[in-house]
Amino acid sequence: MDLDLTAGGFCGVVLAGGTAARMDGVDKASVELAGRSLLDYAVDAFVDADEVVVVGPGTVRTARPVTFVVEDPPRGGPVAGLLTGVDALLRRPRLVGVLAVDMPRVTATTIRRLREAAAGRDGAFLVDGDGRRQLAGVLDAARLDVVRPGLEAQHGMALRRLLAPLDLAEVAATGEEAVDVDSWADLRDLRG
Repeated sequence: MDLDLTAGGFCGVVLAGGTAARMDGVDKASVELAGRSLLDYAVDAFVDADEVVVVGPGTVRTARPVTFVVEDPPRGGPVAGLLTGVDALLRRPRLVGVLAVDMPRVTATTIRRLREAAAGRDGAFLVDGDGRRQLAGVLDAARLDVVRPGLEAQHGMALRRLLAPLDLAEVAATGEEAVDVDSWADLRDLRG
């Protein structure tokens, strides 16, 4: 896939610090699908990004250079992870993408559709066939700053609560883009 040279000022944050309770606590980033780790899939989705930060334990490496960080305290949830990731970026982005590590069918094409849908808005998120927002989206970094809660309020905060004041486009998932790997059965089903 060719790089999108118009993506300047775009950075990505991969959320890889969850508990994976339904998968016996395994580090989801290390789980393999078709010989590649879920982390590799997530990082590849941000091929157009100037920089990628992975929020999680950093036990799995990827071919592409990324920065690994852990929120303090760890396992603070997606809001704490997203904001920790944004804070770890070396450059101030214009647009920041966020993606859960367990969504291997989200690709660079998906992220490009989200970026296009976010034009003139505060951001865009992928929604599944039932209209539920998925943990795959892009946000205007300046607008994210406006709704950013204090450090203590970030931990355990629901992402929908953080995003509620923002004008977000909804982008319908195509194919298996909205599928996430929450259990071993989900992984088996993706393997077909």
